[in-house]
Amino acid sequence: MLAHLRFPVESSRGRRYPEPGHPYRNAFQRDRDRVVHTRAFRRLENKTQVFAPGISDHFRNRLTHTIEVAQIARTVANVLGLDEDLTEALALVHDVGHPPFAHAGEEALNRQMQRFGERFDHNIQALWIVESLEQRYPRFPGLNLTFEVREGIVKHSRDFASGEVPELDEYLPGLRPPLEAQLIDLADETAYNAADLDDAYEAGLLRPEGIAAAVPAYAEILDTIETQFPGATERERFQESVRHLIDDQVSGFIQGTVDAVNAAGVKDIDAVRFYPSRLARFTPPVRETSLQLKRFLLANVYSSDELEPDRRESIAKLDRMFEYLLEHPEGISGAAPAGPTPRDICNFIAGMTDRYFLRLYDAGLG
Repeated sequence: MLAHLRFPVESSRGRRYPEPGHPYRNAFQRDRDRVVHTRAFRRLENKTQVFAPGISDHFRNRLTHTIEVAQIARTVANVLGLDEDLTEALALVHDVGHPPFAHAGEEALNRQMQRFGERFDHNIQALWIVESLEQRYPRFPGLNLTFEVREGIVKHSRDFASGEVPELDEYLPGLRPPLEAQLIDLADETAYNAADLDDAYEAGLLRPEGIAAAVPAYAEILDTIETQFPGATERERFQESVRHLIDDQVSGFIQGTVDAVNAAGVKDIDAVRFYPSRLARFTPPVRETSLQLKRFLLANVYSSDELEPDRRESIAKLDRMFEYLLEHPEGISGAAPAGPTPRDICNFIAGMTDRYFLRLYDAGLG
């Protein structure tokens, strides 16, 4: 549909440190593979998405969520005729900067860094990981990814003006990223809305009727499923309804993006970059459904009484760990020669899995 806006790998701005090409993998395929082989990617398996693993072994973690995002993003890219390799590389790397304990961990680290006039942002953290913190190759620091993947890491979910984020000024501030990068944020939204409904149902926090009362589009889906499968169990009907919900969201994502491109009249990749807003969009009805799902999940899952105690405990432990490492910096890997800075401590904690954090916490602070 939009093959004329596919980013051609041969037009890449290249890598920070020049390398010879590979005989049968293009640059974006190599980027994807480099991400998959990092420790940061593997650690996502033991980082909480929403639900801690203690209640059930079937909840998503940060890694399984990433795989689901990649599945959706690559499907959309394929249908639209965009570059699937660039899209997949961005989907797989988009969450590697997340700290332990989901968004509660990010909030706590950001608050700690603000004390020192800095901040924590998981997208910028992901860039630092691939640029320097992940050291695997003797010829260069970091992963030496292509410019387009590095740009997509910091711009897949937001745009910024020149000077707004000085450390990112090399990544074409004021311009939109390629359409492949723009797909990631909505693929992420589609994946977590559906997955969080699924996991919350598994945890006993919601019932299909409750979702239907808050989200009219889901109510229509559920009514159709109950009519088609009267003999199925509630769980089977719920799983089928979530499957249809994902299909509707992805279809609206594809159609909304095509409609936006056609309305904008963009004819080439440069026009995508210079267009005043993003072109990857849901159709208006699907956008409204997604917003309704997010509001429902916030009220009934993310802010629920069942999850709030774990959230508060995680923040308190992370705050204590940060203070402890300020006072006892020995053993922090990657510290500056003069001793660990607050940023070194932040990087150290952000790289931890939930399990390693708790093990270290129990050993030093428990």
